[in-house]
Amino acid sequence: KGDHEAAIAAYQQATKIKPNHEEIYYNMGNAQQAKGNLTDAIKSYQQALYIKPDHLEAYHNMGTALNAMGDYEKAIKSYKKAIKINPLNSDSYYNMAMALRDQGDLDGAIESYKRAIHIDPNCADTYNNIGNIYNDAGNLDCAIEHYKTAIKLDPVYVAAHHNLGVSLESQGKTDAAVKSFKEVLRLDPDNVGAKHMLSALTGQRTASVPNVYVEGLFDRYAVRFDQSLVEQLKYNVPKLIAELVLKHQSGAPLGSIMDLGCGTGLAGVELKGFCQEIEGIDLSKKMLAKARQKNVYSKLNHTGIIEYLAQAPLDFDLFLSTDVFVYVGELSEVFRLIKSRNKRHGRLAFSTEHTEKADFFLEASGRYSHSKSYIESLCDKFDYQLLNFSTIDLRKSGSEFIAGGLYLLEF
Repeated sequence: KGDHEAAIAAYQQATKIKPNHEEIYYNMGNAQQAKGNLTDAIKSYQQALYIKPDHLEAYHNMGTALNAMGDYEKAIKSYKKAIKINPLNSDSYYNMAMALRDQGDLDGAIESYKRAIHIDPNCADTYNNIGNIYNDAGNLDCAIEHYKTAIKLDPVYVAAHHNLGVSLESQGKTDAAVKSFKEVLRLDPDNVGAKHMLSALTGQRTASVPNVYVEGLFDRYAVRFDQSLVEQLKYNVPKLIAELVLKHQSGAPLGSIMDLGCGTGLAGVELKGFCQEIEGIDLSKKMLAKARQKNVYSKLNHTGIIEYLAQAPLDFDLFLSTDVFVYVGELSEVFRLIKSRNKRHGRLAFSTEHTEKADFFLEASGRYSHSKSYIESLCDKFDYQLLNFSTIDLRKSGSEFIAGGLYLLEF
């Protein structure tokens, strides 16, 4: 019935009557995990295993709880013990692959998914997930092959159709990508991600990426964000923007900083030693969890940029936004709110995907590019002074670098 609290109370009473029955502890662990009490769930699974050391499901579900807590190493060990008990348990290989992926071991994750496929070749989820790993690694041909297999097994699999569209777009196969996203909307007419990507691919103009789409995108990406962006895509904007800001400070302390769209905290790490305090906001809870682990922010909030700027008390010396405006597009409200609501004069430092086209532009990738002339028009409208503009290599896309713009404004 979903009344996990009552179920747990009943299981606890049952343990008093029969304290050495492993199934009571196992099922209590399941109820605790369903309620979100992961620490208690793990203790219950451990008690079940103390009574019955070969309880496969207890090892498997304990691995799931450990993975949800971010303890990937222990989760993997737990799945391996389940597999040792039953080497033909495809679910344990499948879940272990997710833990390996979250740990950053993409090769290990692929191998684990392949073992799951060998045991159960008809699971569409497995093909979709291994496709995601190939896509993240830049192996688009393999990603597309696996998405297509997932769709063949489950023709109404919305996520696989969407992921196929993303990979096809990355290959420049616009017509095929449009077909995939249209299929998503046929199956799920309210799918905001497909609507956004169709706008991007068909040249329609929108003001910003829907918040729910951005949140889902970065929740999925959070665990391997730093490794993928910095190591694979050669992303160096946080360091460049920190150097720019410090250069214009001439040795003076930075004061208080608001990191708009802080992600995993890469910019915070660069600037923490030069400011009085730094706060951050982000749409992705999982990205914020990673930022929190870096221990550089005095405060972190789960919210969107416009929502925060419109409602929160603003009293900062510097507003910072690294590679975030690519998901905003129309920046007028950002500029207006900072200028009108911040309690002191300050600065705004940010990066963009750069374009020589007028205004801002929704690229086929689903991200926005901004021209210098557009930023200058906002400066004129809202009374900002442009202190610096320079073009940079933003990050790699395939074998090429995306052109970026680096700005520092004063207001």
